[in-house]
Amino acid sequence: MADEAKAKGNAAYSAGDYTAAITHFTEAINLAPTNHVLYSNRSASYANLHKYSDALADAKKTVELKPDWVKGYSRLGSAHHGLGHFDDAVSAYKKGLEIDPNNAALKEGLAESQSRAARARPPPPTNLFGDAFSGPQMWAKLTADPSTRAFMQQPDFVNMMQEIQKNPSNLNLYLKDQRVMQALGVLLNVKLQGGTSEDDDMPDFPSERTRSAEAGAEPQTKEEKKPEPEPEPEPMEVPDEEKEAKKRKAEALKEKEAGNAAYKKKDFDTAIQHYTKAMEIDDEDISYLLNRAATYLEMGQYDECIKDCDKAVERGREVRADFKMIAKALTRKGTAIVKTAKTSKDYEPAIEIFQKALTEHRNPDTLKKLNDAEKAKKDLEQQEYFDPKVADEEREKGNEFFKQQKYPDAIRHYTESLRRNPKDAKAYSNRAACYTKLGAMPEGLKDAEKCIELDPTFSKGYTRKGAVQFFMREYEKALETYQEGLKHDPGNQDLLDGVRRCVEQINKASRGDLSADELKERQVLVDFQENPKAAQEHSKNPMVMAKIQKLVSAGIVQIK
Repeated sequence: MADEAKAKGNAAYSAGDYTAAITHFTEAINLAPTNHVLYSNRSASYANLHKYSDALADAKKTVELKPDWVKGYSRLGSAHHGLGHFDDAVSAYKKGLEIDPNNAALKEGLAESQSRAARARPPPPTNLFGDAFSGPQMWAKLTADPSTRAFMQQPDFVNMMQEIQKNPSNLNLYLKDQRVMQALGVLLNVKLQGGTSEDDDMPDFPSERTRSAEAGAEPQTKEEKKPEPEPEPEPMEVPDEEKEAKKRKAEALKEKEAGNAAYKKKDFDTAIQHYTKAMEIDDEDISYLLNRAATYLEMGQYDECIKDCDKAVERGREVRADFKMIAKALTRKGTAIVKTAKTSKDYEPAIEIFQKALTEHRNPDTLKKLNDAEKAKKDLEQQEYFDPKVADEEREKGNEFFKQQKYPDAIRHYTESLRRNPKDAKAYSNRAACYTKLGAMPEGLKDAEKCIELDPTFSKGYTRKGAVQFFMREYEKALETYQEGLKHDPGNQDLLDGVRRCVEQINKASRGDLSADELKERQVLVDFQENPKAAQEHSKNPMVMAKIQKLVSAGIVQIK
């Protein structure tokens, strides 16, 4: 059934076996093609395998089937993001937020996609002088020209030209340096006016060509070949802003180290003070926020932890922090949400956050936290659904249908009873009887064994199991089952009759007294389990097909 296949898919997903999860979800979709949750789950499985095209197709189907379901837009945005369609991802997340403006997962996805979209846009137009500074030709020209050849021996000039070559826009930073202006003139093959303004604090290094022109003399070829030594330039001073930035960063790191020391001593209040001070000094390093969030987490102040994680993600995207840091912030936020979870639904936002963290950076710790959260959610769902009173009511409804020989309906109510109370041995026993009546022997055997597992002293568990084995012509096994039951209830007449029937059949078989029909029926059962080709031939028999039809009506088997 679709629910069973879905449950298997969820279990495989939780275990990280996404290929198996896809197989089970596909099986469930074939049985329930209009169930939007199944497409959503399979989309998530595809995304974890980086099969984003398949994930996108399932996400679109999810939205098509359930346009007002927020998670569908989350899946759609995630698939577009994985394919690099950041603008489409932004659009999907925005549509989801129109339905649920406060959805944290959609907000995180939107911010992430907007950040990636901004990075993916083409860079600004190249500087007008970009070609002049490109390639090794620049150095060749400056070395060959007598007016700039001496500058090549000056480390600060070389460093400036390297910076300009990396990014021609940096030219604006060095225009006050007369050497750079001279080099620009050489590279552009133009003569630039020398001299500096009164406010310039950089030394002026006039070339031989400039001095000759000022003196009104003819160009001196010999002097050009052997230029006079230029005076050594004064070392370039580090800008005050840069000095101040380095000083602030050093002070912030000291505060962080002090916070770490206090954290190790479990002096959390002091640690928070130091981390807060570090953030005030240097707000571009989100590690201070993350450390303070970790401290709040240890103190049990989960709301404060979540706030710091959100700030870290927001600020991290602004300063383009490493994706690993963003992932760490998301993981820490998910951990805090898990700590506050009281119901199965409380785990949903944490699961979404862990999944987002894995799209930033996949690491075992986050994956384990995701699997643990999904398992905890499933366990809580079972606990929340647990209701012995309703279970008893459903079992009684199943009993009524059993008396009316409406076995498929009885199975449906027994199954619901077990969902409400998975520890009810009687419900397993009764459902095993229905399966036996319908000829679904493997299912009946499984339920009978579960009944015995839950209550080893319950006699009916042994009669159910023995009956199934008897009908499957496994007389020796049936005999062992009946005898095991008699150890707990020596006077039980059903068990004693079972022993008698098994002994008769075993003796009959040892004498070779089995009829042709009995032998044929026994072989049919074996073939349906082990030989598909032979089973296909048996299916041509109307009597066999009548029994199969009963199984189909009960939903036990499917004919493809």
